[in-house]
Amino acid sequence: MASKRGKQTARDMILSMAVISAVAGVVYIFVPHDDKANPIKAVDYRVELVTARRAAPYPVAAPAGLSKDWKPTSVSYDREAGNGWHLGFLDPDGKYVAVEQSTSPAKKYVSEVSQDARNTGRTQQVAGETWQHWEGPKYDALVRHDKGATTVVTGSASTERLAEMAAALRTS
Repeated sequence: MASKRGKQTARDMILSMAVISAVAGVVYIFVPHDDKANPIKAVDYRVELVTARRAAPYPVAAPAGLSKDWKPTSVSYDREAGNGWHLGFLDPDGKYVAVEQSTSPAKKYVSEVSQDARNTGRTQQVAGETWQHWEGPKYDALVRHDKGATTVVTGSASTERLAEMAAALRTS
């Protein structure tokens, strides 16, 4: 009797596995997948920008006139962390670019948001403004001190893309 029960249990398990596999196969076939889809969603930063511009003790910068190929991915304003403004993007090449502003002590702040970039001593003219050029192991940065805040354009993008973002920045 025990061997009949063992054969029955084994057969039930095999049938159960076959049914589960068939259902899983059907679900897989009918659920759309796009392996090339970018899982990073664009964010709408307009409300946060208006809020930050009202709250910050400095003119908050955001880009204007960039092509639609620039994808905004993150935004935040933190009054308690040196009135820190952050706006992250993916550039048209899929590289990261961030606009960072704060009233925090500049040297420490720039190093932090640029992931340990260091001032090269060189400057770069972008849209009539002088920016310091910083280089780092992960991110490079363009840095400007103005109107009570430090503005940093940083990321893994090329220096040309960082300059493109810096040129697009507007404070109103």
